[in-house]
Amino acid sequence: MKWSRMPLGPLQTNCYILWNDDKDCIIFDPGDEGDKLCRWIDQHELKPLAILLTHAHFDHIGAVDQVRETYRIPVYVHENEAKWLLDPTLNGSQLFLRDKAVRVKPADVILTVEKELTLGSFRFQLLETPGHSPGSLSYYSQELEAVFCGDTLFNGSIGRTDLPGGNHEDLLKSIHERLLTLPEETVVLPGHGPETSIENEMDMNPFLNGF
Repeated sequence: MKWSRMPLGPLQTNCYILWNDDKDCIIFDPGDEGDKLCRWIDQHELKPLAILLTHAHFDHIGAVDQVRETYRIPVYVHENEAKWLLDPTLNGSQLFLRDKAVRVKPADVILTVEKELTLGSFRFQLLETPGHSPGSLSYYSQELEAVFCGDTLFNGSIGRTDLPGGNHEDLLKSIHERLLTLPEETVVLPGHGPETSIENEMDMNPFLNGF
């Protein structure tokens, strides 16, 4: 299994493409620049199976409709942010973009509980990690030894909680109870910036030490 990170849009939000030997692929957080993303997928002859959203802030969902319609694939989101896709106030685009408000068609699959999600040969453990937003989800792949965690945990930092629905205590609880309990060698694939590891964040993250 292989993955590639593609920073997209004005906030350089990380979109991840995960694929297997059969070239089936999963797309995480197609936030913007749909043409660029689809061109890359086609150039690598990949076959998308689904779009998985870590959360529904505008910079993570801006290209969802284009990618979904291009490949006719389902979109997955946590139930706590299903309405955010259609609401520029909730997804933040009204505040940050104003004249370019983001509205996305309803998700095809609403995720409600922590469980194992299987898509073809891909298996993920769903981890509810609210704090940055109420419906933040992290997707842990045991085979890949990696977790796609959106804006919950970063290399040397943690997600902001000053946006609507954010809660600092919930964020720290999510990180400590859901992410830092993963194997230390787990690669952390965040929504912005470079990858890191659970071990590195346990040892070096100044926002977590001493909690």
